[in-house]
Amino acid sequence: MTDLDTAIAELNRPKLLVDAAHHGCHTYKRRRDLRRLLRIAIPRSPEDALKRLLPIEHDLERRRQMKTSAYSISRHVEILTAVISETMALRMSSRA
Repeated sequence: MTDLDTAIAELNRPKLLVDAAHHGCHTYKRRRDLRRLLRIAIPRSPEDALKRLLPIEHDLERRRQMKTSAYSISRHVEILTAVISETMALRMSSRA
């Protein structure tokens, strides 16, 4: 298992948050959403995208747990949607 696989496997988030993110996967558009979420050039691969998304997600989770005013549930759902979608794309590409 790679570090990336481990990081993804260790994600343990509230069911409502995960359900909302899964719902968002149906409308996820990689090009549009990664450009908006990361504010950089679109990563070439799902693996590169996940390397950028996971630290953001971990920071949002830390803020959620600390109940800080800087926490944005909508941003957390958007980032988690991208993480789930990119993970699915990574798994599909590794099967091909």
